[in-house]
Amino acid sequence: MSSAPKTLSPQSPAELPRVLGASQAMAVVVGTIIGSGIFLVPREMMQDLGSSSLVYLAWIVGGLLSLFGAMTYAELGAMLPYAGGEYVYLRGAYGDTTAFLYMWTWFAVAKPASIAAVTSGLARTLGVFPAFHWLMLPVAGSPLLWSQFFAICVTWFMSGLNYLGIKKAGDFQLVFTVLKGVLILIVAALCFASISGSWANFSTTLPGAVGGLNGFMAALIATLWAYDGWNDLTMVAGEVRNPERSLPIALIGGLFVVGALFMATNAAIQYILPAAQIAASERPAVAALSVVAGPRGAGFVAAAMALSIFVTLNGTVMSGARVPYAAAKDRLFFPQFAQIHPRFQSPSFALIIQGALATILLLFLSEFQQFFDLAVFAEWLFYMLTASTVFFYRSKYPDFARPYRVWGYPMLPAIFIVCAAAVLVSSYTSNLKASLIGTVLILLGLPVLWLVRKLYGVSIPMEHGHMY
Repeated sequence: MSSAPKTLSPQSPAELPRVLGASQAMAVVVGTIIGSGIFLVPREMMQDLGSSSLVYLAWIVGGLLSLFGAMTYAELGAMLPYAGGEYVYLRGAYGDTTAFLYMWTWFAVAKPASIAAVTSGLARTLGVFPAFHWLMLPVAGSPLLWSQFFAICVTWFMSGLNYLGIKKAGDFQLVFTVLKGVLILIVAALCFASISGSWANFSTTLPGAVGGLNGFMAALIATLWAYDGWNDLTMVAGEVRNPERSLPIALIGGLFVVGALFMATNAAIQYILPAAQIAASERPAVAALSVVAGPRGAGFVAAAMALSIFVTLNGTVMSGARVPYAAAKDRLFFPQFAQIHPRFQSPSFALIIQGALATILLLFLSEFQQFFDLAVFAEWLFYMLTASTVFFYRSKYPDFARPYRVWGYPMLPAIFIVCAAAVLVSSYTSNLKASLIGTVLILLGLPVLWLVRKLYGVSIPMEHGHMY
């Protein structure tokens, strides 16, 4: 009898190919996290904190908490490197119902609404250019705006790219994430090279800011939103080559890269603008480059924002389709979602339905960002639950192969879980009505699970003792 370390894996008749290298995996992390947030949240943070120095403390604390989460996920991902990520970890630890409700939340609400929000944000960003002013106009004879039509087209373009296979989508992610990083560094360099800047801005304050613990917590939540998306890589873990090595490197290394770019951008903005101007500007990065280089500088930042949003969209589309695919493989969802395209080796049906749900939101919900907010607290609920599974696996399956073990165990995972719980409570209490509606949306998955079980019987159990 073999004494080799064991692993836990779901059964599956067909698998997606492992074609993503470590660099592409890191590009998924970096490219998905860095969207428009870094260009926008400095305003909110300054309004909350009122101090340039405290803003950095919030960035550092938010980055560390995200890093603790990524390190915890790195152990889980290296141990269970399968499509679906959090779904797989939750199912192995807490069973079918918890895993299904996670899948349902992402499939029915969070991912389609995220895609709709990102594409709409891209349309609004491009709308600042004179050549794209038509995006803000209504389509002739229709209640739709051209921006909605544009967002739908972008949704299907990115869904089509992923339909053609994750290798093409991964190559796209790598090339344009590098370009995104270069543009952000150029923005920072232009600011620091400008004679318009002053180091004295770093000691400026904003009278009347929220301040105190409440202000810091609000700013911290803003940084956590900006860092959000680091977990998306685990959803495509089944397509990463050498996942035992590549996943921890990409998750942890990617967050360090993101943190450096975020801090550099924030410092560049503060070098040009004092606290009061940052707090008064809707787009602090655009305002800073306007001072440095006039309208052309503002246009450059808007173009960088548009590219950043575009790359984020690719990572969101890519990761979202893998969750219902993984559940369908286990006979926990409709079997069509487990279809793999015979030529392109992509979860084709899942991608199409995901795009269709995002399209419905773009067509019929003008305020779909509010709809997305209904399930925001659920994200932190599942972050908390998923991170807690590391304790379950360490206790229940101590002999499993763990190519990476989270440093600082059990303290760092515990800190992340406690902080995730605090964010969850804060999100829930600050918008109780929306959170209650979001809870109902999640629980609507229970009758769907009942229907799936009635139609397809018992789910396929997770196997012990080997990798497939």
